[in-house]
Amino acid sequence: MYGSTRDKPALARGAGQHLLVVVGEPDVAELLSTTLELAGYRTSLAGTGTEALARLGQGRYDLVVLDAGLPDVESLGRERPVLAHRPPVLLLTAYDALDRLIPELGLGERDYVTKPFRMPEVLARVQVLLRGVRPGRPRDGSLGYRDLVLDDTLCEARRGTRTLDLTPAEYRLLRHLLVNAHRVLSKEQIGRYVWGDHRGDNAIEQLVSRLRRKVDREAPVLIHTRRGFGYWLGRADAET
Repeated sequence: MYGSTRDKPALARGAGQHLLVVVGEPDVAELLSTTLELAGYRTSLAGTGTEALARLGQGRYDLVVLDAGLPDVESLGRERPVLAHRPPVLLLTAYDALDRLIPELGLGERDYVTKPFRMPEVLARVQVLLRGVRPGRPRDGSLGYRDLVLDDTLCEARRGTRTLDLTPAEYRLLRHLLVNAHRVLSKEQIGRYVWGDHRGDNAIEQLVSRLRRKVDREAPVLIHTRRGFGYWLGRADAET
């Protein structure tokens, strides 16, 4: 079952950011929009990918919540429309469709939750994607966690005042970890994101080790291993 509006959204709170909810099922669209608004966001609705693109061309949204199973999403992805503003997108997808992610709709940073979803997880993923976004302020191309900042505009990463000298693969890994803060990523997920295919475990372990030496010179340590599962980024004492 999907989460209900009685699921307490205290896990994550918005600050008036404007979200576009693109879902074909009226009941699910109402659940999402009602819960998101109770959590402090503003929402607009679209029932198809075509309608969503029209709205994105007419106004500015801080984030898009998109049902990846909509019938017209795949065809829109092939058209690769160009948008002046590329908001991040949270995809709602069936577990058995994960290998077909992610539809390229000309949007920005992407994350996903699997269906049937729980609203606390949706709220948490929205908060991660919106980190640093405030109403009326455009995204500046940066991601951050504590004193760790990654700037996509300059392709530069910093820890406090120190600039990190990262290779392209290390930069992509750090980006993936930041976007998925407090979520464990498997070696296969990391390999496919960083290189486009799954490399051997040893290659991924060496990559993570090199990145750790550059990121975690200062306390607190931010990159962690979950043995047998993968790697995650965040404060260990803040893990939930």
